[in-house]
Amino acid sequence: MRTEEKLYTLRYKKDDKSHLAIKDENTCLECTAKYGEPQPCVSICPANVFSWQNNRIVIGYENCVECGASRIACPYENIEWNYPRFGKGIALRYA
Repeated sequence: MRTEEKLYTLRYKKDDKSHLAIKDENTCLECTAKYGEPQPCVSICPANVFSWQNNRIVIGYENCVECGASRIACPYENIEWNYPRFGKGIALRYA
């Protein structure tokens, strides 16, 4: 099964407040200039949470699987990452 198919089986409880944020968007532009496309946060995220639109980084936090990879991969430590508020975010099923 492909990663995208596995992600489709997860259940999310959407929060109206993002648990992810970019500290400084200009830093993301520096990263683009240095690393080219895709940037580390874009390429490492299994759920495609980060994308570029109109020369701006966009965060689709609703898709986050809370693995923390993006915060580790960012060479500038420019991603503010917290767990979603209690009861929100990804709902894992244990077999």
